Amino acid sequence: MDEPDFGEVTPLRERTTEHGVNFNNTTHLSKGLTSIRKHTLFGQTPAKRIIPQISQLQENADSQKIPILLCKQWTLYSVTPLYKFSYSRLKDYSRLLSAFIATEKQKGLAVEVGNDLGIKVTLSTLLGLKGTDQDDEAILVQVRSVANITNSYQGMTWCGWFSCTYRLDLLENVTEDFTCLPVFLVNGAESLTAIVGTWFQKTFDCCFSQLTINPLNLAWMAAMWTACKMDSHMTAVELIFSVPCSPQSLDISYAIHPQDAKALWQSIQKTQGEVLQEEVDLFMNCLYSHFHRHFKIHLSATRLVKVSTPVASAHSDGKIKIQHSQYLIGVLSLLTELAIAHIQ
Repeated sequence: MDEPDFGEVTPLRERTTEHGVNFNNTTHLSKGLTSIRKHTLFGQTPAKRIIPQISQLQENADSQKIPILLCKQWTLYSVTPLYKFSYSRLKDYSRLLSAFIATEKQKGLAVEVGNDLGIKVTLSTLLGLKGTDQDDEAILVQVRSVANITNSYQGMTWCGWFSCTYRLDLLENVTEDFTCLPVFLVNGAESLTAIVGTWFQKTFDCCFSQLTINPLNLAWMAAMWTACKMDSHMTAVELIFSVPCSPQSLDISYAIHPQDAKALWQSIQKTQGEVLQEEVDLFMNCLYSHFHRHFKIHLSATRLVKVSTPVASAHSDGKIKIQHSQYLIGVLSLLTELAIAHIQ
């Protein structure tokens, strides 16, 4: 294997803490949450995961909506099951949410929804993202300025979507009164996110919580997404590590040529189609050893905060960007698992 192409050690400005959106929690958690807690399998990271292979988006996948999900940075939230949610009432929900946003604007909240301050909310099904027949259909929420409503998606000022891909056996005991869409992804102003989240919580007795990603799961993502077959768009695999130091924080950027990362993984993986915890550990330790050999820095003493691969990128603060529809189902499957684990 040729010598990998490594990145650089880059000092950054001192970090300021980023505060996520704080939703107004409802008085009572939905009863569906109790069922999840009783039957959850994810008290800890599983010892084995399946590599997301090229997904066959369902035939009913909307070719106009799927591109909205790609190459855009999303903020992740976990959501408890929605009580008495009905797919047949999406038009009613759109109208009610529009009215709720308008009411909140009149209270003086800063919501950027267009120069004329007129907005239109649309809730619609996001077809093609189900992993199994048991999964609930994904929901797309779009907020547009009325002035640009004739320009299709060009007038969109805020977008969010709920999904559940491969809901797993642990959700079997959630009653039919609840709709399980544990992953909520948002792109838009935090002020509007807070209003939309508050409406959903009040209307469907659910709870939102920002979903962060710990270094262990980021390492899993690095290994699983490196293992994916890519026909094109082979960008570098980049790992960002945070170094705890004072008075200025330091980030280390570690870039590996995708073919080198792939070759390393193939020399470690025992069984095609699955990833083991011990393989993830070995993959990361090999990268650490190589980096130390060149720069005399122990990455094991730092904290992994971001992973970027040709498949997707993810940050520990709960930001994710999916690059290709080819692996959309696989990425959503992993996010569903993490969201359900976070709910418990």
